[in-house]
Amino acid sequence: MDLIAFTADIQPGRRGFPTLDAIRALKLVVFDVDGVLTDGTIILDDNGVQSKFFNVRDGAGITLLQNGGIQAGILTGRKSNVVDVRAKELKIPDERVRQGAKVKLPVFEKWISEMNLKPHEVAFMGDDLIDLPVLNVVGIACCPSDAHAEVVHASHIMSSKPGGRGAARTICEFLLKARNDGSWERAVDIYLGRA
Repeated sequence: MDLIAFTADIQPGRRGFPTLDAIRALKLVVFDVDGVLTDGTIILDDNGVQSKFFNVRDGAGITLLQNGGIQAGILTGRKSNVVDVRAKELKIPDERVRQGAKVKLPVFEKWISEMNLKPHEVAFMGDDLIDLPVLNVVGIACCPSDAHAEVVHASHIMSSKPGGRGAARTICEFLLKARNDGSWERAVDIYLGRA
């Protein structure tokens, strides 16, 4: 299959594009938050309440991903109420959200075991050094264009867009289209209320 047709907003990471079999094996795509679903900006008010900026197109991409039959999850090192609110908006159930994971790999391994998933059935999108251990074990490792150089080195797929500015959307679209099995068309039909 020619993946070039789907790569206008996608570039290979240093590990190169994944195979079609690897893409079709995916059952779950997990996203880091700060630097992936946001641009990394954290605003704290005088009472210590956090605010983050999420991109509506990234949210639409996650909705399309789920419409296309691939589950979405969140794994982040920080803890914030706004992440729970955003996850609920995107219909990501509580059991697929893990916050406060300062060391992500053990949390990830326990989590996917509870979900009866194998690492090759999961893609992970991260942007910084804390994400490397998970990126190194998943079936498909993804990152935004402004990820740390070592993360780019560990990734199969890199968005041409930075974190919080459409990177997650481009990854979601790529994974659905590259399956070449009707997942993208089904996702769009559900999104537009045609199915």
